Amino acid sequence: MAARRAKTRSAGKTATARKKVPTKKKAVKKKVAAKKKVAPRKKTATTKSGAAGKKAVKKGKSAKAKKARARTPEASPATMEVASDDRVVEELVTEAGRIRKVLLRGERPEITTPQRSLKNVTLSKDKGYFQIGRKRLVRTLSVNTVRTFAQTLKFMALSKEMVLIDDLASKREVYYQSINWGDARFNDQSESDTVMDDVEAMFSIHGVSREQLRFIPEEHGGAVAGNLTVIDRDPETGDDVRIDCRSLGSGSYTVPSLVEGLRFESNAKFILAVETGGMYQRLTYHRWWKATQSIIVNLGGVPSRATRRFLRRLSDEQRLPVYVFTDCDPYGFANIYRTLKVGSGNAAHINRFYCVPRARLIGVTPQDIIDYKLPTHPLKDVDVKRAKAALKNDPFFQAWPQWMRALKQQITMGVRAEQQAFAKHHLNFVMDTYLPEKLSQPKKMLP
Repeated sequence: MAARRAKTRSAGKTATARKKVPTKKKAVKKKVAAKKKVAPRKKTATTKSGAAGKKAVKKGKSAKAKKARARTPEASPATMEVASDDRVVEELVTEAGRIRKVLLRGERPEITTPQRSLKNVTLSKDKGYFQIGRKRLVRTLSVNTVRTFAQTLKFMALSKEMVLIDDLASKREVYYQSINWGDARFNDQSESDTVMDDVEAMFSIHGVSREQLRFIPEEHGGAVAGNLTVIDRDPETGDDVRIDCRSLGSGSYTVPSLVEGLRFESNAKFILAVETGGMYQRLTYHRWWKATQSIIVNLGGVPSRATRRFLRRLSDEQRLPVYVFTDCDPYGFANIYRTLKVGSGNAAHINRFYCVPRARLIGVTPQDIIDYKLPTHPLKDVDVKRAKAALKNDPFFQAWPQWMRALKQQITMGVRAEQQAFAKHHLNFVMDTYLPEKLSQPKKMLP
């Protein structure tokens, strides 16, 4: 991509340079060229060989280009730029200044946010996540929108203040803060949450997430155990705090709401992200991470933003694959796995921060039900509806033939299975047999 841009810039400069040559000079050059009689160059063996060499080089470059295009996000994840506090403040001040200037001119300002839905995303296999499209929602200041405008600006002012004093606020705290905002106060929590989402979407265009604006979710991240040392910071002294996830006894490390300041040390070979708490407890109780030199993370259903961001940073910085272990049902595939892997339509404006391109589904798959003779439950109507919707509308599943086949297979089978179904064989069958067999063939995992 960088080479293509450089080539385009170079071509642009050449074209510009040609345009700047005066007409008279062109005429002179043409006359001089006409007077000179240059004999045509003979096609010698050397020039022929040179042409063949150039052709071979060109062919080699073409092959390399094709190979680069075919590279999967697992091999080359999207790199990320995290906005600094100074940049966050700068973006807030710039946007507020723009609105003020428009008002001083006697005109009506507008606030623009990306349209957040699956209809406005494209799946970039190269980048590894749902990329927001060009559709925008524009809100113009009017009698009907003046209150929302005021709330948006109040949100921005609060964000700037928190960044400057190194503080943060939860959604619920912001709602209660608005009691002091006069006519701009929120009537209920849902109204506050909507405006917060709009503010985040506004600044996501500039690479700023909600957490960087200092608004944090109520829920914390998932639990972590295994071959990992997390280096945090004491907020009072600024000193490093080292947490060894191998030395927490029967407990686990809990991912904090803000993970940007964390650093990692690990000699792990991979990360296993587990959907259910029960399966996570079994694996950590038996210290499965020690035998496999791995890190285990409990997703707790659909993973929170903090868990997804933690996994993304850990995977990128330690260059570790992430194997996701869910129940075998459309919810586990379309809501839990897909959200972790490429993000969602509603959060398309921030997917680049929270998706985990190196993720692959280790199981449980519809084929596992057959291969391991697992006990099952009938698919519910909502499961069938979700699977069919994924096949018809979801760009992620449509991009991978393997996933299309798996979902169609499950609909045809009409059943679903849980992670705990392996207990039919024996309690530790997952650790002793299933996971080792799946880990030995990573290329066969669903993408």
